[in-house]
Amino acid sequence: MDIAIAASATIALLGIGVIFGADVLAAVVLRPVYASVDEHTLVQAVGRGHHFGDRRLPVAGILGVVCTAITAALALIAGMLLPGILAAVALLLLLIWLLLFARISKPINARLSAAALAHEVPADARALQDRWESIITLRAVIQGAAVVLLCAVLALS
Repeated sequence: MDIAIAASATIALLGIGVIFGADVLAAVVLRPVYASVDEHTLVQAVGRGHHFGDRRLPVAGILGVVCTAITAALALIAGMLLPGILAAVALLLLLIWLLLFARISKPINARLSAAALAHEVPADARALQDRWESIITLRAVIQGAAVVLLCAVLALS
């Protein structure tokens, strides 16, 4: 059972790591870049980025969430209370991240993607980006905390 727990936690970490890295990149690097460009460039860069990201990144995110749930279940079934609780907390954090993404980020992603592909610049483009960026640091922290918790699961299993 220890091998199954370690394997599922490792796969979860790989999936979460992709999303964590994307969120950290957006928070630390892309935010100041986008602040320094005109609205047309902003919409083209951000919108096209979301166009591809929203189609390609869900595989990693879903893998991370599913394998985190499997890790929690396996650890709890095996009677490994602390690793099970840590994985369950990581899962809760990932579900909170998903809620934030679904309610705030995804609708903005869709609007900016559609605008970029239509070669349009919404009048509220900068406000949309500001709203999207308002939770990117929180999103990165949540993903980072889930990574730390799953690392602890690996250390304890």
